[in-house]
Amino acid sequence: MREGEKVINESKQGEALVLDNTKISSKKLYIESYGCAMNFSDSEVVASILDKEGYATTRDASEADLVFLNTCSIREKAEQTVRKRLTEFKKQKKANPSLVVGVLGCMAERLKTNLLEEEKLVDLVVGPDAYRDLPNLIEETNGGNKAVNVLLSREETYGDIAPVKLDQNGITSFVSITRGCDNMCSFCVVPFTRGRERSRNPLTIVAEARDLFEKGYREVTLLGQNVDSYRWNMSSKGVIQDETIPTTNFAELMEMVAQIHPDLRIRFSTSHPKDMSDDVLHMMAKYDNICEYIHLPVQSGSSEVLKKMNRGYTREWFLNRIEAIRRILPNTEISTDIISGFCGETEEQHKETLSLMEEVRFSFAYMYKYSERPKTLAERKYEDDIDEKTKGKRLQEIIDLQMKHQLENYKKAIGKTYQVLVEKPSKKNPDEYSGRNSQNTVCIFPKENVKIGEYVNVKITNCTSATLRGEIV
Repeated sequence: MREGEKVINESKQGEALVLDNTKISSKKLYIESYGCAMNFSDSEVVASILDKEGYATTRDASEADLVFLNTCSIREKAEQTVRKRLTEFKKQKKANPSLVVGVLGCMAERLKTNLLEEEKLVDLVVGPDAYRDLPNLIEETNGGNKAVNVLLSREETYGDIAPVKLDQNGITSFVSITRGCDNMCSFCVVPFTRGRERSRNPLTIVAEARDLFEKGYREVTLLGQNVDSYRWNMSSKGVIQDETIPTTNFAELMEMVAQIHPDLRIRFSTSHPKDMSDDVLHMMAKYDNICEYIHLPVQSGSSEVLKKMNRGYTREWFLNRIEAIRRILPNTEISTDIISGFCGETEEQHKETLSLMEEVRFSFAYMYKYSERPKTLAERKYEDDIDEKTKGKRLQEIIDLQMKHQLENYKKAIGKTYQVLVEKPSKKNPDEYSGRNSQNTVCIFPKENVKIGEYVNVKITNCTSATLRGEIV
């Protein structure tokens, strides 16, 4: 999971990310995925495992025999949303006692006792490394029993499982390359809910991406908590673990995937400022089908706050990485994450964040008030001493500045022509298509005689602070 509630393909939080399955089956599975792209990807693994058990997925929760909520603990709001949905499903269960309701993912380990025993909202609680055990756990719930498996693993990557695709456009997809995280940022609960970092065999990654391309997909996003620390056959300390197996770092993995076909676009998320190397940037410059877009979470513009966050870099280091990106990849857009009101943040430190934003001028940002999470270093070591009013005021200043920068950036695109992948019809106008350029900016344009999945050249004629509008040329 990433460091905020980010969904790469902009799926709405709480949307049922499921796919109708035409195979004949008497059992129906309904999944909702919350928060991050990693949860979306995990839901596809779960669907694949249960597909072999005869479960067909459905978009209609009312006809389901099995309901799963794949959860996120990064922000308190996500947990509140999940609890509300579980209460709704509890009512459905009263009308249909045979319905099995389960919680998967990051909330599982942390809230297993509350959800199972105290609030009695679910029948099943399963952590992100225990999905292979789902058939046994579902069987265990027969007769009204409860089932739980939240054990974390140092080896599980689900690399041998071909995910059942739950997206609805059949054009863009996620491919997980790592699981877990070793960074231990003081505000983040991920190491405690997803375990230690481990990388997936690159051959299985390439095979999955190639299969997607052959099925008509034209874009894959390589997913990991920290993609830059991807290492196959190499420990975190750089020690080769098996001399007979070639080592692979993230730059080399990107090249392997990029070589599948020039028409397969490659994105990745998330990068970590302390680990992003020039090798990755030069590899991006080498291949036209590696998108000119980097999500680089800064979190704060203050070196003092970054140290308390245990981010492993300073303001100066972050700006050094920005300089390298702009020098090696001059057309690349950069987005970020920003937290307002972290423990002990002074007004001057908040202003350092604003000044960094002025210097970088991000194309997009995920912006949040600090939300203390249980078990984190910040909870144990620091006081959450910034009041909600101050957090909100600072967050609004961050948002206002970001919106100003986005509009200025997008106005610069007017008159330029971009290659855009046609992804889906526009939400507001059925006569228009929506797609993204290499820089990850949404472009809206008249349909004309093109199809979803094709690349078109779009000349930008207008913009908002969130979208480019143009016409096919």
